[in-house]
Amino acid sequence: MRFKFDKKKSIALRKNPKRGIGLEEVQEIFRYPYYMDRRVDQPYQYRAIGWVKGRLHSLILEIREDNDGEYYHLVTLWRSTREEQKLYEENL
Repeated sequence: MRFKFDKKKSIALRKNPKRGIGLEEVQEIFRYPYYMDRRVDQPYQYRAIGWVKGRLHSLILEIREDNDGEYYHLVTLWRSTREEQKLYEENL
């Protein structure tokens, strides 16, 4: 699985006290069981909910393709809401 993201956005997310992690760290979601659903159709965006550094986080991503094949373009992240925590628990 390959990942790409805007490094400036990742730095801004890490500096944001409500988020506290960057897009580099959130890739950890995919190392453990996670829940994923589609959020919007144009562009196709997905939400993945899973564990990062001992906390449940939500990540918005797009599945894109380049000459090397598919990759996940990471858009943004946040600590999962109670509703998202429930969704994660019900689906895993």
